[in-house]
Parts: sequence; C-alpha cells; structure tokens
Amino acid sequence: MEIKQFRYSADNLSYIIYNGDECAAIDGGAADEILDFINNKNIKLKYVLNTHAHPDHTPGNSKLLNETESKFITCEKLAEQKSFMLGTENIDILSTPGHTEDSITFHIMLENKKNALITGDTLFNGTVGTCFTGDLEGFLKSVNLILKFSEDTLIYSGHDYVRANIAFAKTIDPENNNFDKYLNKHDESHVTSSLGDELKVNPYLRFNDPAMIEIMNKRNLPVESETDRWNSIMHVY
Repeated sequence: MEIKQFRYSADNLSYIIYNGDECAAIDGGAADEILDFINNKNIKLKYVLNTHAHPDHTPGNSKLLNETESKFITCEKLAEQKSFMLGTENIDILSTPGHTEDSITFHIMLENKKNALITGDTLFNGTVGTCFTGDLEGFLKSVNLILKFSEDTLIYSGHDYVRANIAFAKTIDPENNNFDKYLNKHDESHVTSSLGDELKVNPYLRFNDPAMIEIMNKRNLPVESETDRWNSIMHVY
C-alpha cells in the first residue's frame, strides 16, 4: 500500500491510498490534483472518504464522486465496519472521537511493512486537535489508542501546522533539545513524522514524560493520574 499526499487551501492535506489499480481518497479537497494523479497512473478511485466531516475536509467530495464511479462511505459507517478492502489489502479504521464525534483514523500497512496512520485533526504533527466535543476523557482514550502503535509508525495529519506547533511547544518546554532536529526533518512537500519523534516534542503526547510532569508540577497543575495530567495539558496549553 502506498500513500500520496496533496496540499490544498492554506495548509490542508489530502491523501490517496492505493494498492495496484485501486485507490481511496481521504479528505480529498485537492480534487483536481487527485484526479490528475489517478488518471496519469490509470488507477480507479474506489472510495471517497473523510477523517471527519468538518467542511474544510470535505470540499472535494462532490467533484470526486461526480467525475468517477467511486462510492462515498461516511465516517460513522467506516467506524462501524472497522475496516475495508482496497485491492488485496485491508485498511483498518480506528474510531478516535475527541476533536469531533465522528473522527476516525486510518491504519495502513505500507509496502515497506511500516505502519502509517492518517489521523485527520485528532493528532497533528506537533500537537493535537481542538476538543470540540468537550469530551476530554474520550479524547484521551483516542490518543492512547494511537500511542499503542510502534514508535516508527508514520503520522499523516489533516493540516501542516508544524512550524507554529513547534514554536508553541518551545514556549512550554524551552529546555527540550529535540525541536530543531524535528524541524530539520520537516518537508512541506511530504508532511509526516514518526510517532517516536512526536513523543519527543509533542506536549500533548508527553503527559507521562517526567520532564513534562515536572513542568506541570511547577505550575501547580494536577498530575496524580494520567487523566489529571492530560486534562492539565489540554486546559492550560
């Protein structure tokens, strides 16, 4: 399975996942570029999908559906199915509510046998999404579901906010020497990071990191339980 990333609007990211001559579009706002790509590759667009239904992630759906024989599947249906087939490969669906109720994450096994997650606005490279649902406990469960993957898992998110995210993270943990290394890997033409790199720089994934706990302690924030630490980070930062 392969992943092709496309940029649209100011910072949104679209994806094609493809195996052989079949593909699926995820958050296909870059509809024209996607259609050019699949036509040049002679790949059939089988599904039009989204990580969640916010309007900045769905503007390409109608064009892709109108100009191909593809099928649309809602996030809710995908979460219920828990997987779908693309060519000979199975794509797993993780229900990851928090940013929105319908947020899902796509788990793909790449050709090199590495795991990849298309996380939408649940997990960004360098931060997490806003908890519009207000369900911080549910959001923590979603994040912990992602954290079960190996550290070499690649994270593909819904936006490229990387430079702003790291600038903000530096204000929280200025002694952290991993930020410059992380930024040196940042490629605007192919925005991704490993889960291991996220665990070094992303404050919202570091709620069990002793250095982050010390920072929260200095601010007299609750840190007794994992839930306390998560809530402290989400409410304050």
